[in-house]
Amino acid sequence: MWRLSLRYPFLNPDQRRRPFKSIDFCSITNAKDIQDISWEISNFLGHDNWRSFMASSDIPMKLNPEVVRFVLHQNQVGDPKRLLDFFNWSKSQMGIPQNLDSFSILAVLLCNSNLLGPASRLLQQMIRTHSGSCLLVFDSVLCCFRNRGSNPVVFDILIDSYKKMGMLGDAANVFLGAKSGHIMPSLRCCNALLKDLLKGNLMELFWKVYNGMRDAKMEFDLYTYTSLVGALCKAGDITGAKRVLHEIREKGCSPNLFIYNVVIDRMCRVGAIAEAIELKKSMFEMGLVPDTHTYNVIINGLCNGGKLKDAKLMLEEMKQRGLKLNDFTYLVFIDRFLREGNIDEVLQLKNEMVSCGMRLNISTYNMLVRGVCKYRNTEKSLEIVDEMIRMGCKPNSQTYSLLIEGFCQEHNIGRAYELLCEMETRSVVPTVATYCTIIHEMCLHNNIAQANGLLGEMVAKGLKPNAVIYRSLIMGYVREGTIEEARRILKEMSDKGVAPDIFCYNHIITFLSRAGKMEEVKACFTEILGRGLTPDAVTYGAFICGFSRVGRMQEATKYFNEMLGCGLMPNNLVYTILIDGHFKAGNVMEAFATFRCTLALRVLPDVQTYSVFINGLLRSAKIKEAIDVFSEMKKKGLVPDVVCYSTLISGLCKQGEVEEAFQLYNEMQCEGVDPNIFIFNALIDGLCKSGNIQRARKLFGGVSERSFKLDNVTYSTMIDGYCKCGNLMEAFCLFDEMLSKGVGPHSYVYNSLLYGCCKEGEMERALKLFREIEQKGFATTLSYNTLIDGFCKANKLQEANQLLQEMIDKEIKPDHVTYTTVIDWHSKAGKMAEANKLFLEMQGRDIMPDVVTYTSLMYGYRKLQKLSEVFTLFEGMLAKGIEPDECCYIIMIDALCKENNLVEAYKLRDEILGKGMLTRGTVYDSLLDAHCRKEDLSGASKLFDEIREKGFKPNLSTCSNLVRSFHQAGRIDEAMLILEGMICSRWVPDDTTLSDIVIGNLIDPDSEDAGNLMKQIA
Repeated sequence: MWRLSLRYPFLNPDQRRRPFKSIDFCSITNAKDIQDISWEISNFLGHDNWRSFMASSDIPMKLNPEVVRFVLHQNQVGDPKRLLDFFNWSKSQMGIPQNLDSFSILAVLLCNSNLLGPASRLLQQMIRTHSGSCLLVFDSVLCCFRNRGSNPVVFDILIDSYKKMGMLGDAANVFLGAKSGHIMPSLRCCNALLKDLLKGNLMELFWKVYNGMRDAKMEFDLYTYTSLVGALCKAGDITGAKRVLHEIREKGCSPNLFIYNVVIDRMCRVGAIAEAIELKKSMFEMGLVPDTHTYNVIINGLCNGGKLKDAKLMLEEMKQRGLKLNDFTYLVFIDRFLREGNIDEVLQLKNEMVSCGMRLNISTYNMLVRGVCKYRNTEKSLEIVDEMIRMGCKPNSQTYSLLIEGFCQEHNIGRAYELLCEMETRSVVPTVATYCTIIHEMCLHNNIAQANGLLGEMVAKGLKPNAVIYRSLIMGYVREGTIEEARRILKEMSDKGVAPDIFCYNHIITFLSRAGKMEEVKACFTEILGRGLTPDAVTYGAFICGFSRVGRMQEATKYFNEMLGCGLMPNNLVYTILIDGHFKAGNVMEAFATFRCTLALRVLPDVQTYSVFINGLLRSAKIKEAIDVFSEMKKKGLVPDVVCYSTLISGLCKQGEVEEAFQLYNEMQCEGVDPNIFIFNALIDGLCKSGNIQRARKLFGGVSERSFKLDNVTYSTMIDGYCKCGNLMEAFCLFDEMLSKGVGPHSYVYNSLLYGCCKEGEMERALKLFREIEQKGFATTLSYNTLIDGFCKANKLQEANQLLQEMIDKEIKPDHVTYTTVIDWHSKAGKMAEANKLFLEMQGRDIMPDVVTYTSLMYGYRKLQKLSEVFTLFEGMLAKGIEPDECCYIIMIDALCKENNLVEAYKLRDEILGKGMLTRGTVYDSLLDAHCRKEDLSGASKLFDEIREKGFKPNLSTCSNLVRSFHQAGRIDEAMLILEGMICSRWVPDDTTLSDIVIGNLIDPDSEDAGNLMKQIA
């Protein structure tokens, strides 16, 4: 708050007068000379022809602001008007501004003589001349008043002068300064100041002035209370406003109609309609009669609150009291009915206005046309225009623009263009906005040629296209897919001096992002920043979606964070695509973080976002989390749609949770959501994969009963299920049914049948089917792989090799599965030369071997006891960055144990444990056998304890070997303890005795010999 009394000494309440100080600015430096020339001027001013005396003397040469101030201060003339004339004359002679105190002295003298008009003009001149600070102006006036003032009206005039010049803050500060100096402006002045402060919405200053008036114990009148009520209502303090009305009556003032209307108006503005109506009723008790304005305000409040019925009752009451309805009354109702689309009521009111003799103006007619067009009733809007013409009201460009916009909303471009031509015949000049509407509609419906023609017509008429028109053309070209034309328009508008806005670029960026041309998008972004444009939510959304779709999630996240940093809010589509992108890139935690970000920003994800999120969780094998999110979605009041249900059901089926999927299937039907064919396909597939083929067939039969058309996915799923469970007869029956119903098979169903034949060992049928597949053009690498695997399992390696060569001859590229399959079976057959040849051949074709390929070769060489080859392959695999799997480690550890290299074997054992890959006891079999061979019984005993602790189970051969080794070493008691531990761990039958083991009666039914490693690791 401005505290004048603290900043300026003259505002101290104890200070009453301030002596004048001379200003050291004068061409005459001697104070006596200033006094002498002032006396000379005062003498001249005593004559009516003083100007002549002045002109004939050297006084004009000696004038300066200090001399003028001294003349006014002395006031020897005693005539304020003459002093004012001298003041103005001296200013013209000096050519420089007058001293601030000169203005103040003269203003005070004028007010003392009640020359208020000249005083007002002088003070306004003073303010303009010394506009730096009102504090200095006020200081000067206050000091002059204390020295020679007798009429405090000078402060009223100073306040009024500031108000007239639009300087309300300075006016209020003058009031506060005067009050601090114990000089109060008049009530009239204060009331006028309060009124203007209220009107200017300067409420802080309003309350300071009001509180100052109250502290000075001024007697308020009705005008004061009117402003006070208005301020309280503006602040929403309706209770306070009503209290003031009561206070007015207690003080003997009679509130007038105006003050009641102010309170009622404010009540209606803040929604206190019931109180407003009650206050209206109380007016009658005060002898006041509500006028048209009172009723209009209440009716407007009721209409804005959607209480049309009550508003109509108020209208009837208004009519019964004989009040005249005016334009505002009708327009309030018309506006409300237009918002609600009640065109019949609107037209009825319009007709009533006309019948009452009201002449509708162009604004009212345009309001009607706009409202009727908004609700796609363009024919009725044409009738209104015809009526306005009959009534002598000429349609203007806005009228036609509204009509054209209405027809464009109905996509009736032809009629819109006819109206454009009609404008010309009626000499109504179309505006740029009129052309904008039609050109936009043409571009929206791919009529680019027509849009360009209309643009040419517009330019020929001297109208300059704006950014909106160019933006529409860019949009049109983008929708056509002709991005180069869109770029050309962008360049053309720049060349013609029309600066492209961000919306122009957004169309291009969105197109490029959808096309995955992200480098071009980035170039556009650089251009946007170079033009000084600010990217908006659409710009960033296109970036995020584009980078997400192409899998560049680091850049998508960067722009997402940048967007949030700019205070822009992504929409659900952006969040959905970003979340989907993170899941596809395997960034599960990032997907979670993005989803939670939507909730933190109070953006309610929609059903589509939840569906994508649930699908991503299911793809990441997070079933529990997916179900939790699904439940959370329903708790938030969102109703899952068929897509959401199908996503979750499909995911559950893929994860083997078929029963949970059926629970959801039943739930969706209870919720009234009809399943689609996709859901049935997912459930059938889940049942088939879980081995419940009969239930799958029953559901398959029920699909057609629901009037769903079985598609190739439904048939393929069921056929694949039959093939995998070995029921080739049913599989081929369904295949024949599928063909008979005109459902075209695809490669998947053929490959399923091929797999079924191979699985059942029907290789002749498989080969015949394969040739049929090949003839129909459905043969793929997978088809060859399936048949090659079948021949290998049937020990027909020659046929498998021939198929591989056939693939190469037909330029069907084998993959690593093709070669690995053949290599594996050659290795099992001990044909390592052929296996190694295939291994080299696949690498020569740039086909990268995987861990299974290496494991197959290592197994073959281990079987042949070529352990050096096993070690070489393992080292080569590691050198290529291929991670060993458990089977690979098992073979390698077994080979090291065969070499009695237990140190390296244990290193690999520790490595596999560290990776959490050890799931079977085969590794321990090899290690125990090696300890026994080395007769390292203490090491064997320690390893035995570790095996029991980790819960693994050695095979019976290894168990026998361990017990026998202790027995042969003469450590019978320890052999018995180990056997008891084996029985306790259920590694051997409960009735096993030491003699059974020693004489070799304990036989492993799963292994012919301890060296059959492949059976143990299969």
